[in-house]
Amino acid sequence: MSVLVIENYPDAPMGNVGRALDRAGIGYDIVQAHAGEPVPESSAGRSGLVVLGGSQNALDDEGYPFLPDVCGLIRDFHGKDKPVLGICLGAQLIARAFGATNILDRPIEFGWHEVRAVKTANDDPVGRILAEGSPIFHWHTDTFSLPDGAVHLASSDTTPHQAFRIGRATYATQFHFEVALPEAELWSELFAERIRDHTPDWPERFADEAGRHAEASDRTGQAIAEAWVTLLDRS
Repeated sequence: MSVLVIENYPDAPMGNVGRALDRAGIGYDIVQAHAGEPVPESSAGRSGLVVLGGSQNALDDEGYPFLPDVCGLIRDFHGKDKPVLGICLGAQLIARAFGATNILDRPIEFGWHEVRAVKTANDDPVGRILAEGSPIFHWHTDTFSLPDGAVHLASSDTTPHQAFRIGRATYATQFHFEVALPEAELWSELFAERIRDHTPDWPERFADEAGRHAEASDRTGQAIAEAWVTLLDRS
């Protein structure tokens, strides 16, 4: 069975997740919800769900009327014990789907910043990858509280809830572990004007930041993606 991917925003690449699925020989189909493609109603015929990021907030149903459908789909996959992965906005939608609070318009966290596992991640196959801490790419202002029953996995200096797990295999990461250096370069070019609004010196800083952090970030991102992929049913 293949993995279903929900694309909430244009130019949100699969990055490390897509590469891990390719290496494992697992196919995936992308639904471009932002372009009007309908969000499936159930998990039937799929082994897992990936919900990608986007610049919109997780509560903007008026601007993005498909968001409640994505939340419903998340709950369906989770209820069938099929692995779910939400990244950035995707993580915020998982939080929303399970009754947590979406916290909007905080100070921006952008670029490579360290993410560290918390103690409750020690026994988690994904969370423990961050046991020693690692720089990982970020781009968000919004965040979330933890849903009831969630296992807290990771935090950063400015965002206490960087990752959590619900049940066996529903994972939410606020940070963009899917973004390796090629994706960071792509975003820096495609969204240069938006980035200039909040980080005007990014073009001058990029090469130095990438040189100091990208190798470790890419390695950690690959490991997280591969750990999640191992949870999928390959039958």
